Amino acid sequence: MPAEKTEPPVTAFMLVKTTPEWLALTVQERVDAFTTQVLPAIEAKTTGVRSCFYDTEFYSARVTDVWVWEAEDHHAYQLLIDALRETPFWDRYFEVVDLLVGTENGYARTYGLEPVATITT
Repeated sequence: MPAEKTEPPVTAFMLVKTTPEWLALTVQERVDAFTTQVLPAIEAKTTGVRSCFYDTEFYSARVTDVWVWEAEDHHAYQLLIDALRETPFWDRYFEVVDLLVGTENGYARTYGLEPVATITT
């Protein structure tokens, strides 16, 4: 029996820039704002997502952070974005500079190939 074909997960690189309002908060106020205003909205609206957060302000003036989201499918990603837009995260604490969305090794899935661009040593 052939393996069940599933949709590839969606990966989004969310390039953001902190706002003066966010920077005016103390570190503890930032943690509190994120855990009480942003996370509950995400948890209430979607499942099947995970994230990693990268500080980039040391190297870039255009974006201060990159938030990498992985969603199990396009619907989970859409629910995530809808949830974020309903919180102060979106355009109040952070300016969303760009969204780069894709699927890992999409070319390989399209052509039935083993990934050649992914390298592990």
